Amino acid sequence: MKLWYETFEHGADVGIRGKGRTLEEAFANGAKALFALMADLSTIEPRKEIQVECTAPDIETLFMVWLNQLIALADIEKMVLSEFNVTIRNNNLTAVARGESISPRKHDLGVEVKGATFTMLRVFQEAGYFVAQCVVDV
Repeated sequence: MKLWYETFEHGADVGIRGKGRTLEEAFANGAKALFALMADLSTIEPRKEIQVECTAPDIETLFMVWLNQLIALADIEKMVLSEFNVTIRNNNLTAVARGESISPRKHDLGVEVKGATFTMLRVFQEAGYFVAQCVVDV
């Protein structure tokens, strides 16, 4: 899978964007964009797994709920995450996220993300690819 994620400037906060051939891949890459703000993804080994399940009334809200669930679970488990396997059916998402315990000696830590927001929240198709984006509060 290509690394199809990016960040973009948005005032005092940061926008994140994931792109993929499927909706699931776009959501997974959006999560990578999120965690790339927090740590260098190349230093994170997939030693632990966490299960994620969430539901929302529409696909855009599902993307925001997914990211906020990851932020909460990673904070509770004191982990940084780098791999995401996502399944989406009828605005229900199940996923396995992999990463490891935070180690300031090992991980080049970035900014703390407080949460995903409705700002610039969009899930759409462009040139045959799915794109999922929003602004996160840092």
